[in-house]
Amino acid sequence: MLKKFLIAVGGFFVVFLMLGAVKSAQVKKMVSTPHTMPATAVSTTAAEAVEWHSSLHAIGTLAPVQGITLSADADGVVKSIAVDSGAAVQAGDTILELDTTVEVAQLAAAEARAELAQATIDRTKELWNSQAISKSEYDVALASTKQARAEVDALKAQIAKKQVRAPFAGRVGIRLVNVGQFIARGAPLLPLQQADTMFVNFYVPQRNIPALALGQKVSVSIDSVTGETFDATLTAINSEVDPATRNVSVQATVPNPKELLRAGMFAQIISSSDARLVEAKSAVAGVVEIHEMSMEGNMMKMRALPNGLELPAGKAVDLKPGGYHVMLMDLKQQLKAGDTVEVTLVVEGKDKKRESIVLKAPVRALTAMPAAAAPADHQHKH
Repeated sequence: MLKKFLIAVGGFFVVFLMLGAVKSAQVKKMVSTPHTMPATAVSTTAAEAVEWHSSLHAIGTLAPVQGITLSADADGVVKSIAVDSGAAVQAGDTILELDTTVEVAQLAAAEARAELAQATIDRTKELWNSQAISKSEYDVALASTKQARAEVDALKAQIAKKQVRAPFAGRVGIRLVNVGQFIARGAPLLPLQQADTMFVNFYVPQRNIPALALGQKVSVSIDSVTGETFDATLTAINSEVDPATRNVSVQATVPNPKELLRAGMFAQIISSSDARLVEAKSAVAGVVEIHEMSMEGNMMKMRALPNGLELPAGKAVDLKPGGYHVMLMDLKQQLKAGDTVEVTLVVEGKDKKRESIVLKAPVRALTAMPAAAAPADHQHKH
C-alpha cells in the first residue's frame, strides 16, 4: 500500500517538473524575441478651402410693399367700372366712377354765375377807376366774384371724389361692387396691391439678433412654387423685442417680377436640424392643438398629435388645411373674415431646448370640401 502511494507521489513530481520546464522554455523564448509594434494604417486626403454659411430658419408671411382696399370718398351710385378683376393698372388710372349727373348740372350753373360775377367785377373796376362808385361797392363785387369761383372749385372737387383712381401702379383684386349699386362713403370697392415687389415678415429669437444685419441675403421658399427659392434682402429689423415671446420682428424685400408670390401665402417650417413642433398657443382660444387630416381608405380622418409634429432636418413641413394644421377651440371671442390671429408655435430641438415662433394668420371664411372628399366621413379624435 505504501509502495503504491510513493509511486503516485513520485509520478506527480515528475509531471510537475516537466510542466515547469516547458513553461520556463516558453518564457525565455518570449523574452528573447524583439518587441516590434505592428504598422498602423493611415489614410490621407488633399485639403481644400470651402465656404460654410450658418443659417437661421423661420416662418414668414408675404405682404405687399403697397397694398390697400380702395374705397369711395363720397356717396353715390356706381356708374361704371373701368377695369376687370385682376387687371394691372398704372398710377392715376380711373378704376371706378360714380354717377355725377346732379353735380355736373350744379357745376354748369356755378360756372355761369362765375362768368356773370367776372363780367360784373370788370365793369365795377372801370367805375371804381373813374371814381363813379364807392370802395365798398367795389369790394362787394370782388367778394361775389371770389365766391362764385370757389363754388366752381368745390363742385369740381366733389366730382373728382366720385372718380376713384389708382394711387400707385399694381394689380387690382376681385371687385366688391357692381354697376348701378349704391355705395356709402368709405365702402370697400376692390383691393389694389403692388405685386412686383413683396415683403416677407418673420420673427427671429432675440439670441440671434447679433447675427442679423441690414443688407443680408435671405432665401425664401413657398409651398405653391415647388423646387424654387427666391432671393431676398433683409431691409428692416424692429427696434423692440416682443416681451411675451422674446422674438424680434424682421422684414425682407423680395423681387417678384413674375408675380408668382401673393400676399397671405402659406409659409413653410424648415429646420436645420431634427426638431419637433410640440405646442401651439393663442390668446383667442382656450384650447390649441396640433392636428393631422388625412384620407384613410374612403374616409377623411382628423386626429390630434399629442406627441407633436416631427420636423425633419432640411425638409419643408406645411401647415395648411387638409394636412397638418393648428386647431383653435373654445374661442374666447368671435372671429370674422379679415381678422388676424396671432399663434405661437413652440419648437423643441434634440437638445430639449425650446424656441417660440410667432405667426400671424389671417382669418378666412370656411369653404366647402372638395367634391372628391364630399362623401368622406369626418372623424375628430382627441
